Amino acid sequence: MDDALRTELEAAAFRRLLLHFRERSDVQNIDVMNLAGFCRNCLAKWYRAAASERGIELSDEAAREHIYGMPYAEWKAKYQK
Repeated sequence: MDDALRTELEAAAFRRLLLHFRERSDVQNIDVMNLAGFCRNCLAKWYRAAASERGIELSDEAAREHIYGMPYAEWKAKYQK
C-alpha cells in the first residue's frame, strides 16, 4: 500500500469516527475518557495541533466545531449531562 492510499484510508476512518461520535451524542466525553483515554476534546486538540504543524492557524473553538459538528457551547447545552 502506498502512502497516498494509506492517508486516504486513514482520513476515511477518521471521518467515520467523527460521524460515529456525532451520532452517539448520548455518550458523554467523561465516559469515553474513562474507557479509552481520549475524548472529543482530545480529538479537537489533535486536529488543531495537526493544523498548526502545517502552518495553519486554527482556534480551539473552530477545531471543536469541526469535531462536534456544531459549536461546542451548543453541543454542551443539548447533550452534556
